[in-house]
Amino acid sequence: MSKVIIKNKFATSDYEILDKYIAGIELKGWEVKSIRAKNVILKNSFCSFKQNELFASNICIKSWMLEKNDEFRPRKLLLHKNELIRILTNVEKFKCTIIPLSLLWENNKIKLEIAVARRRNKVDKRQAIKEKDIQKRLKKIII
Repeated sequence: MSKVIIKNKFATSDYEILDKYIAGIELKGWEVKSIRAKNVILKNSFCSFKQNELFASNICIKSWMLEKNDEFRPRKLLLHKNELIRILTNVEKFKCTIIPLSLLWENNKIKLEIAVARRRNKVDKRQAIKEKDIQKRLKKIII
C-alpha cells in the first residue's frame, strides 16, 4: 500500500507518459525529515544517466530547521539492472526524457515514481484537454 506525499502536477499536462517505474531514492537524514514535512518541489525536475546509474536532478528538498545544505543536489535512484537497461533503451530509441511523477511512502520507505515520457507540443495539449472534456460530458450524461 503506497501513500502519495507530493505529486508533480505539471508532468501529466506537459508530457505524454510511456512507462512508469517506482525507484528507491538515496537520501540523507535531514532530507527525510523535510519530506515528511512536505517541503519538496518536483517542478522542473528530471532524471539522467551518469556512468550507468540513474540520478534525479533539480528536486528541491528544502533545508530542515536552520541547517545549511545543498537543496538541489543530484540524488541516486535505486533500480534493478534490467530496469535501468530497459529505461536507457527507451530513452535512446524514442528520444524521451525521464521525469519524476510523485514521491510516495511504500512499506515505510520513501520511493520516487518516475516515468519515461515524451514532451507534448501545444496542439497535443489542446487535443488532450478536448478529450478530457468529452469524457466528463459523457459521464454526466450516463449518470
